[in-house]
Amino acid sequence: MAARKIIASPAFERSYKKFTKRNESLKDSIAKSLKLLETDAFSAQLKTHKLSGNLYGLLACSCGYDCRIIFSVEKEKKEEIILLIGIGTHDEVY
Repeated sequence: MAARKIIASPAFERSYKKFTKRNESLKDSIAKSLKLLETDAFSAQLKTHKLSGNLYGLLACSCGYDCRIIFSVEKEKKEEIILLIGIGTHDEVY
């Protein structure tokens, strides 16, 4: 199996700070989801799905009741990179 690495984009880091400031209680849930994402991006627990429209080609996963992480999976040599793009409520990210 290829190695997998998670990289947060600057946009993700900004949206993470803003989102967790309003939703402090979701930090643990987000951390667990990121760890699971690194292990298995398509785990049933994450409810990972492909996006369409403006976000075509990207993926989203759930990290709590109304929390979504938008990401892409890039293949680089023998490594798989999960690029985190955004985080927020359903309405914020779609």
